[in-house]
Amino acid sequence: MSEPDASGELFRPGKEDAAIHIVHEYMGWSAGGGLIPVPLLDLAAISLVQLKMVHSLARLYGVPFQRSAAKSIIGALIGGGGTFVLAPPVASLVKFVPVVGTLGGMLTEPAIAAAATYALGKVFIQHFESGGTLLDFNIRTQRHQYEQHFAAAQQKSGETN
Repeated sequence: MSEPDASGELFRPGKEDAAIHIVHEYMGWSAGGGLIPVPLLDLAAISLVQLKMVHSLARLYGVPFQRSAAKSIIGALIGGGGTFVLAPPVASLVKFVPVVGTLGGMLTEPAIAAAATYALGKVFIQHFESGGTLLDFNIRTQRHQYEQHFAAAQQKSGETN
């Protein structure tokens, strides 16, 4: 039961716990998309999962959702950073190599997709928690956060394997 604070208002926990739950759910779905053996179809599936995650987070925070704005932000964050952002497309394209490439891509891409989805989710949670919307999202300032969250997720994934 919630207790009143000093002002007499009931303490209402933030939405961050629910948002993290959403991110973890979509991480699983994006990892599943990474298992699709068809190159580029896997990337399309992962992209759709990430777009749906942003939609769910926006709904949780009461932020108006604009599909085109969300797609642009996701593309800019994932496609515009350091060399590790090339990992998802490379993992997908390696599946073109018969047998070995398909197996290699299916072993690596799920973890990369989950890490990218986690990083995206964390960036959007931070932005929405601060009162931001899709229209005032600043790619330049958020890209560094995305890269940090991606690297942390990759490191954590490596520790559990």
